[in-house]
Amino acid sequence: MLIDSHAHLDDPRFDNDRDKLINSLKDNGVEIVINIGADLQTSISSVSLAEKYDNIYAAIGVHPHSAKEVDNSTIEVLRTFAKRDKVVAIGEIGLDYYYDNSPRDIQRKWFIEQLNLAKELNLPVVIHTRDAAQETFDILKEAQDGSLRGVLHCYSGSVEMAMEYIKMGFYISLGGPVTFKNAKVSKEVAKNIPLDKLLIETDCPYLTPEPYRGKRNEPVYVRYVAGTIAELRGITYEELERTTNRNTKDLFKI
Repeated sequence: MLIDSHAHLDDPRFDNDRDKLINSLKDNGVEIVINIGADLQTSISSVSLAEKYDNIYAAIGVHPHSAKEVDNSTIEVLRTFAKRDKVVAIGEIGLDYYYDNSPRDIQRKWFIEQLNLAKELNLPVVIHTRDAAQETFDILKEAQDGSLRGVLHCYSGSVEMAMEYIKMGFYISLGGPVTFKNAKVSKEVAKNIPLDKLLIETDCPYLTPEPYRGKRNEPVYVRYVAGTIAELRGITYEELERTTNRNTKDLFKI
């Protein structure tokens, strides 16, 4: 069975069938889902889901879109919730200069503060970056003191930068876009990065893979990500499944 290393099952688009969907995951080939927080409320919701369902784990953190809402009390709440048994990471955190929903200096400040929190708590980080590739890399390189580990979620950068992240101790995660016909860069990353540094995800309900692009994404569609990458690499689906499962469990200490 596969692991979906990045999902948002607390999203309102799952309100009508969340319980049924989660309870059916194992019957549909998905062993575990890591549910990811994007602000304080969704972080708390992720913890609630993880504590309700055996097959869900939680990451908690504030996405750059919501960085303008963060203050020191937010970090204290995250610190408290991060000590729960089913919390396995700080994330998703990072920089987003495409939408600029929060001022860039504020994004940088709270990105760094949450990296420090992760190091303090010995938890991996889940990194979001959009239109801020070099600055995200530079901040992570500066923060890397040998204790920082994590994953670049739904990675969209170059093979060369992916290799630099891997040298720094990070994993690379690929999602639905790798199945898109025009996703040349993602396909090159899928073919060329070390298999023992690869995770797979859906980012559901977003970024639905082919052949369901345009519809609500959900964890079972991670099979299309896995199938595409296995084909690109010339390996069996089973090898891709076995290795990415091991990588995910190693990173998140599951």
